[in-house]
This record gives sequence, structure tokens and C-alpha cells, in this order.
Amino acid sequence: MHEYAAQQQIIVMQFYVQNLDSIALVLTCVGTVCWAICFWWMHRISSRQDALLKELREMTSRVEKLSQSEHDLISEVHPRVNEIKEHVENVREAVSPEN
Repeated sequence: MHEYAAQQQIIVMQFYVQNLDSIALVLTCVGTVCWAICFWWMHRISSRQDALLKELREMTSRVEKLSQSEHDLISEVHPRVNEIKEHVENVREAVSPEN
């Protein structure tokens, strides 16, 4: 009877070791799949960031061009602003009821 119990214990231990090996294999496979999904997800995020940065660069370029055009227009108009103010003052003096 003692020998039968020892054989059963060996069988249980072998099953336990095989079961642990199976669990380790399953966990390894799950870890590998998770790593692949994570890699794909990070690549997707990186692609979106690259697209967003490209769009921001284009937008910045357009804003810079618009700003430069606005600056050029203001530079053209600025000397004339004083002339216009003087002309308005002259008109105001000419039209005022005090004269």
C-alpha cells in the first residue's frame, strides 16, 4: 500500500509540474501577444503625433506668412496714418462752427 501511495504522489507531482509548465507557456504566450499589441498601439500613437506635428508645422508656416503680410501692410500704411490724421485735423478745423 505504501508503494501505491508513493506512485500516486509521483503522478500528482508530475501532473503538478506539467501543469506549471503549461501555465508558464500560456503566460509566456499571453505576454508575447500583449507586447505585440502594445508595440502596435505605440506605433499608432506615434503616427498620429507625427501627423499632428506636420499639421502644426504647416499651420505655423501659414500664420507666419500671414503675419508677415500683415506687418508689410502696416508698414505701408503707417507713414500715411499721420498724413491722414493731419488731413482730418485740417478738415475738422475748416468745418468747425468757430470759423
